[in-house]
Amino acid sequence: MASSLLALLDDIATVLDDVAVMTKVAAKKTAGVLGDDLALNAQQVSGVVSERELPVVWAVAKGSLINKAILVPAALLISSFLPWAVTPLMMIGGAFLCYEGIEKLVHKFLHRGEQESEHARRLQAVADASVDMVAFEKERIKGAIRTDFILSAEIIVISLGTVANADFATRFGVLAAIGLIMTVGVYGLVAGIVKLDDLGFYLSRSARTAARAIGRGILAAAPWLMKALAVVGTAAMFLVGGGILTHSVGAIHHAIEAIAPAGVLGTLVQLACDAGIGMLVGALVLCGVSALQKLRGAS
Repeated sequence: MASSLLALLDDIATVLDDVAVMTKVAAKKTAGVLGDDLALNAQQVSGVVSERELPVVWAVAKGSLINKAILVPAALLISSFLPWAVTPLMMIGGAFLCYEGIEKLVHKFLHRGEQESEHARRLQAVADASVDMVAFEKERIKGAIRTDFILSAEIIVISLGTVANADFATRFGVLAAIGLIMTVGVYGLVAGIVKLDDLGFYLSRSARTAARAIGRGILAAAPWLMKALAVVGTAAMFLVGGGILTHSVGAIHHAIEAIAPAGVLGTLVQLACDAGIGMLVGALVLCGVSALQKLRGAS
C-alpha cells in the first residue's frame, strides 16, 4: 500500500516537473503574442473614464478566462484525435501573427487619419454628458474580448505545438498553466499600465520634492511606454510568426542554418531571416485578404 502511494506521488511529481519545464518553453514561444496582447488591451481601455478603467480591465479579464476555458479543451481534443493538424494550425497561427504585424504597419503609416479620428471619437464620448457610458463601455469590452479570443487562440496553438508529443496530463497541465499565467500576467500588467498616469498625477501633487519629480517622470514616460510596447509587440510578431513558419518547413529551416555562422552572429542572422520571412508572408496574406474583400465588395 505504502509503495503504491509512493509510486503515485513519484508519477505526479514527474508530471508536474514536465509541466513546469514545458510551460517555460511555451511561455518563451508565446512572448511575441504577449507583447502585442499588452499593447492592444491597454489601447482598448483608453477612452474610458479613470474610475472605470480597472472594472473594465477586470471585465475583459473574465472574458479572457472564458475564452481560454473554450480554447484549451478544443486544443486537447485536436491533439488527441487530430494530432496531424497541430503543425498546420501552428503555421496558420504564425501566418496570422505576421499578417497582423503587417496590417498594423500599413494602418499606422497609410491610415493615420482614421486612427486620429477614432481617438477623437473616444475623447468626445467621455466628455459628452449625453453619451451612455455604460453602453460605451460594453462596446469596448466586447471588442476587447473578441480581440483576446484571437490572441488567446494563437497562444494556445503555439503552446500546443510545444507539447504535442507529451502525454495527456502534461498537455493539459501546460495549456492550463499557460492560459492562466498569460491571463493574470497580461491583465495585471494592463491594469498597472492604465493606472500609471493616475500614479504619476498623485505623486506630482505630493509635498515631497522627490515624489513630485518621480510623478512628473511617470507622466512623461507613460505615453512612450505605450509606444514602446506597440513597437516591441509588432517586431515580436514577425520574429515569432516567422520563426514558427521557418521551423515548420524543414527546407527553409535547414537553409537558414546553412548560411548562419556560429555564435551570436549566427543567432542574429537566424532572427533576421525569421523576421524577413515573417514580413514577406504577412504581406502576401494581406494582399490575399485585400483581394477577397474587393471581390466581396464587387459582388
